Amino acid sequence: MRRLTTDAVVPQAAVIARVADALLSGGIAAIPTDTLYGLAADPFNSVAVARLFRLKGRMAAQPIPLIAASRDQVTAQLGRLSSPAARLAARYWPGPLTILLPAPAHLALEVSAGTGRVGVRVPAHSVARALCDACGTPLTATSANLSGRPPSNDPEEVARELNGRVDIVLDAGLSPGGLPSTVVDLTGTEPALVRLGAITWEEVLQCLAAG
Repeated sequence: MRRLTTDAVVPQAAVIARVADALLSGGIAAIPTDTLYGLAADPFNSVAVARLFRLKGRMAAQPIPLIAASRDQVTAQLGRLSSPAARLAARYWPGPLTILLPAPAHLALEVSAGTGRVGVRVPAHSVARALCDACGTPLTATSANLSGRPPSNDPEEVARELNGRVDIVLDAGLSPGGLPSTVVDLTGTEPALVRLGAITWEEVLQCLAAG
């Protein structure tokens, strides 16, 4: 396991490029996000995704959330946003709102756990966005811990727990922590709350109604 360090606000391009090369070659890295540390892999690489499930001990029925560099990257790689999704993205991205969208056919099946849906957000963390941008694709962002263990915002804890299991720990210091992202399903006829997090359901509904 390699441990690389970078500035959390202005990440060094050479460090980001090294991690991106590893991910595009099927590797897995623990990376900072605007909440906790997450596990990044190429969601279009079924071998990498299967390895991610094994190293976490994650149940196959549990889908994997994604992060992206920008709204443009989401539409380019996952498909056009519906009008409600576009309204929420304009208001809350970058930030802690995950939107469930129809999963594209070329996404690794394990990412959606066979549901036909995939959750994605644009995080408010420069390192995470820079890494997605360098890879040219959204990345997985499931919490950087073994299933059943608490997630962490501390790269020291992440490195100890995942030593020998991941290829890289990208250390940008403590991530902000706090509540996880709110998850909203927009694939049905009405918006549905999947998980309550940093953004209240009332805020989500008000944003949708304002459109």
